[in-house]
Amino acid sequence: MSRLLCALGLVALLAACGGGSGSPPRNLEDACAIARDKPRYLKAFQSTERKWGVPVAVQMATIYQESKFRGDARTPHRYSLGVIPMGRQSSAYGYSQALDATWDEYRRAEGRSSAKRDRIEDATDFMGWYMTLTLERNGIALTDTRNQYLAYHDGHTGYARGSYRGKPWLMRIAGEVASRAVVYDLQLASCT
Repeated sequence: MSRLLCALGLVALLAACGGGSGSPPRNLEDACAIARDKPRYLKAFQSTERKWGVPVAVQMATIYQESKFRGDARTPHRYSLGVIPMGRQSSAYGYSQALDATWDEYRRAEGRSSAKRDRIEDATDFMGWYMTLTLERNGIALTDTRNQYLAYHDGHTGYARGSYRGKPWLMRIAGEVASRAVVYDLQLASCT
């Protein structure tokens, strides 16, 4: 009996020690708190800004909206008749909520076959790659958070067709993402 209790205690201790690395930052409203809580995230954002030119605040606001900084974020399940599970709404996964096909396109284009959507460095690099394509294909400045988000959500072709115009909820959310980017940018400028 004491061996069982000892083993259970060891399992509980290991679970307690290992659970913190994948958890989101505690205060998602403050960019400085995020940077203090998860310095690795800030390094990833800064690396992506240097490589792709996408401002840190734009990346942070987009990740906030897409996953609330959860590396294992997935879309909700769909249900038939309200109770029968029919799979997830889409294949979106990870910090950036990249779809399977778009993620595969990124990995091929960038030669990053081992990139993972639940690794912040890979997720931010993906966002930089995608938003740079948005600049090239749709002419949206990397600093135009609102329109970058609309193209991120609806895809390059969907954005070009104006599909977002028929989605008032998406236009509202894109405005919120843009506002959050402004707040994050101001906060980051004052971090000590």
